[in-house]
Amino acid sequence: MQDTLQQQFGNIDIYLFDQLLKGTFSNCQTILDAGCGGGRNLIYFLQNGYNVFGVDPNPDAVAQVRDMAAVLAPNLPSTNFIVTPAEDLPFADASFDLVISSAVLHFAETIEHFDAMVTSMWRVLKPGGYFFARLASDIGIEGKVMPLGNNRYLLPDGSERFLVNQQILLNYTRDLNGELFEPIKTTNVQNLRCMTTWCVQKL
Repeated sequence: MQDTLQQQFGNIDIYLFDQLLKGTFSNCQTILDAGCGGGRNLIYFLQNGYNVFGVDPNPDAVAQVRDMAAVLAPNLPSTNFIVTPAEDLPFADASFDLVISSAVLHFAETIEHFDAMVTSMWRVLKPGGYFFARLASDIGIEGKVMPLGNNRYLLPDGSERFLVNQQILLNYTRDLNGELFEPIKTTNVQNLRCMTTWCVQKL
């Protein structure tokens, strides 16, 4: 059973897996993973006939995803996987049914950089499409993080991250003309860091 699950889903983000189980993305056909890394969140989509795209600024990561896609979805062109940052997506407006942003946005260097990434990913999302993001936040550890400026903080685990809070995410949801399709959820890892799931549908 474990081997079967691993083959079907790989090391998928557990909250993305939750949305698959709920059938949220059942009518999605065209998928973009913006900041795909080695493709850990794409195995299910590649094996089940989705039109999958991935971008990452790391050429080695994109090469790895291309190799994986060549095995799991050989009919997909390798040009679906591109070396580029999330804030500079080379796709037309309203191209995707689902945009995934897993552990990407907290690497923003400034508020402006964060905004550029979010608006870029939102631009390529179709009306009615889904934006799934997991990112670091200060929710639940507000008094344990040290501000460094530009919404960047030193976390108790020693890492530096761009952090959001619930109000920032709610403001973006409103300003983007979206609505939450799942409540904002935060996982607190022993008060060392917090990861928040932000799920928005484009109206």
